[in-house]
Amino acid sequence: MPARAAASALLASLVVLPLVAAADPTPARQSELIHLLRHDCGSCHGLTLKGGLGPPLLPGDLEGLPQEALAAIILDGVPGRPMPPWRGLLPEDEVVWLIGRLQAGIDDAD
Repeated sequence: MPARAAASALLASLVVLPLVAAADPTPARQSELIHLLRHDCGSCHGLTLKGGLGPPLLPGDLEGLPQEALAAIILDGVPGRPMPPWRGLLPEDEVVWLIGRLQAGIDDAD
């Protein structure tokens, strides 16, 4: 799968960030973050997160990818690709929480 190989090469070339160990966001903020994930991220990664302009964000697609590398992609974007940086808009602890939710799977009930 060429896209997966390209993503793996990109991940290998990124600077790995230490994960932030922080408390979960409040329930209200969790709801806001899931809404952001579904709508803002979903506009490129597909509203069902099965892929679109960006790759799928389902648990099986993220399996084996280090959280640190995923956090670097979200926070700093991907130069030369349509993935924008979210640093300054989302704190690192919220990005780590979102990655955990993506890796666990998100219900349609969220």
